[in-house]
Amino acid sequence: MSPIPTSEIRALIRPHTGELTDIQRTSRGFSSDVTALVNCEEGPFFVKAVRNRPGGRRDSITRERLINPFVCPLSPALRWHAEGEDWIALGFELVEGRSSDFGPGSSDLPEIVELLDRIGKLDLPDVARDWPETRWNRFALDETEVELFQGGALLHTDINPSNLIAGGQDMWAVDWAWPTRGAAFIDPALFVVQLVSAGHSAESAESWASGCAAWVNADPKAIDAFAAATLRMYRVFADRKPDASWLKVMVAAAQSWVEHRGVTGV
Repeated sequence: MSPIPTSEIRALIRPHTGELTDIQRTSRGFSSDVTALVNCEEGPFFVKAVRNRPGGRRDSITRERLINPFVCPLSPALRWHAEGEDWIALGFELVEGRSSDFGPGSSDLPEIVELLDRIGKLDLPDVARDWPETRWNRFALDETEVELFQGGALLHTDINPSNLIAGGQDMWAVDWAWPTRGAAFIDPALFVVQLVSAGHSAESAESWASGCAAWVNADPKAIDAFAAATLRMYRVFADRKPDASWLKVMVAAAQSWVEHRGVTGV
């Protein structure tokens, strides 16, 4: 973990934080150059920052800023944003919690399902209409399958334990780093793969996903196509990074899911 460019970040955010007392770097947030807990006169805040350079991370933090008003209170509120020549930063309300537990028998699972169901019922804001989901398209067999992934639902698309924060009686979805518009079943489907990777059988994982209306209402053929595309995607990623053990786990999880659904020729 590289050192925080303290003077640059402090200067950028001070108009919003007031006097700074402490900046604690966190490991959460793979889409950011810096994530930190900031204790200050006006806070505390959870701060994400990226270099102000054209490209994916700058685009991502812009999307996260734009979508935040439409995903509260399911997510911590964005209190301010700051942009300078070298950095862009977002300051979020700090919520107390921990990464959720996706494992079999976890007491978090009912709340996770409820949260995913609520996300699936959010209205698609105008700002997201030009953000079509395309990441699985190249792993589909043909354009007919690609069409099955399209839709008018607002998607989080990064469903994993570190992005669903459990705190007391509350559960929050954080890190809306790349929200998109697509088929509503995709977020519950991503949950299924994560559950299998956490030790569930594919049958158990799908039974949890069935608590989401978007899953229940989905065309089974669309889920089959998505499961196969997900397996192809993780195979490609694992081949590119053979030392990344987590990708091997995801390949195995996707393989189990595909076999459970009886999808062949993958």
